[in-house]
Amino acid sequence: MTNPNVKTDGGLTADAQAVVDEIESKNVDFLRIQFTDILGTVKNVSIPASQVEKAFTEGIYFDGSSIEGFVRIQESDMRLIPDPATFAILPWRTRDDGTAAARLIADVVDTSTGDSFVGDPRHVLKRAIKRAGDMGYTLNAGPEPEFFLFEEDEDGRATTITHDAGGYFDLAPKDLASDIRRDIIYGLESMGFEVEASHHEVAEGQHEIDFKYDDALTTADNIATFRSVVRAIAAEHDTHATFMPKPIAGINGSGMHTHLSLFTEDGENAFHDEDDEFNLSEVAKQFLAGVLEHAPAITAVCNPTVNSYKRLVPGYEAPVYVAWSDVNRSALVRKPDSRTPAASRIELRSPDPACNPYLALAAMLHAGLDGIERGLEAPDPVRENIYEFDEAKREEYGIDTLPPNLGRAVDALEEDEVVREALGEHVTSKFVEAKRAEFSEYKTQVSQWELDRYLEKF
Repeated sequence: MTNPNVKTDGGLTADAQAVVDEIESKNVDFLRIQFTDILGTVKNVSIPASQVEKAFTEGIYFDGSSIEGFVRIQESDMRLIPDPATFAILPWRTRDDGTAAARLIADVVDTSTGDSFVGDPRHVLKRAIKRAGDMGYTLNAGPEPEFFLFEEDEDGRATTITHDAGGYFDLAPKDLASDIRRDIIYGLESMGFEVEASHHEVAEGQHEIDFKYDDALTTADNIATFRSVVRAIAAEHDTHATFMPKPIAGINGSGMHTHLSLFTEDGENAFHDEDDEFNLSEVAKQFLAGVLEHAPAITAVCNPTVNSYKRLVPGYEAPVYVAWSDVNRSALVRKPDSRTPAASRIELRSPDPACNPYLALAAMLHAGLDGIERGLEAPDPVRENIYEFDEAKREEYGIDTLPPNLGRAVDALEEDEVVREALGEHVTSKFVEAKRAEFSEYKTQVSQWELDRYLEKF
């Protein structure tokens, strides 16, 4: 792979040089070079700002065998190539002396071949984006990540005591976290986010901050950044932010509803049709049909923990039924109301904020493109509340359910050629291996619920 930061004459590209200049002007003394493992955990290596040109031209070497899902010990040498477009000052790292820290998101290169590393989640998404581009489309995505704020104990460890007693759209004094959300928003905006809305969610201690949609790669980068910013600024307020899908039994869990649309090369929304009852084009309906057909396998990627399936149960506004609707939120896919052609889109409601955003968007995109390529026909929308259907009525409507646990979701992933292709052979193998081990370990655990229910009964 040719280094994208280096011109043919050996100097830096204009984008890389602009970052070097900004580092000087903003008095940045340290840089975090970030990437993610296959589970979506952000990894980073810090370098002095004086080394940034070397990072751009030569990359940063690291041991890939120490990263979840990367390579074996005998194949360990890997290299990070920073993407200049991802440069941002870290708002919580500016010091009293005026110095600051910044970050760059990097692509991973296999030093043995000089090519992009097939196990790099960012590369996986780039492959999906290229496939869409070859078909004449660009994917735009808009996520709605939810999270909880919990108090910390006297040792600074997270508890499950919610920071407030607020509910959906509540104001202070019930919503005690409004100041925290304000500081998070200021931090996000300083890093280039366009925040559209923030509010208290349904459950106590639960919050949502929505930022503007963007192209798929930028959105995935933004999700990874968003989680880091929320955690860091929450910690400054002596609270713990978690994106765990279901941290407390009996109340709503955290989702990451994701809005999707395809745009053509001339900037037109390929999902819009003014003459359609739902303002959805044939392309949109085919894309939607592809997402529905591959939904079980997508679930393994978009809901990747055993805890994810504590959220995906009926009764807590979580979508578990494989159907679509334009009027209710009980279906897996919703067609939101759109006032302009550019806003026509579909909303996949199953993803949760614990997923790897690069792999999740790649899986969604491949599934939708498969629907377009095969000319799949979307079923009729379901305008009734599916939560109120009994099993017989769901069968009558042909409505399947998502996998009930991680094990079944991984089974669906292994059986789905399209989603396996989306991830690639390497990532699929490593992801399945990690998730099989997680589910196997989970099945051997004895929970407090079981002790409370059975210990003195039998």
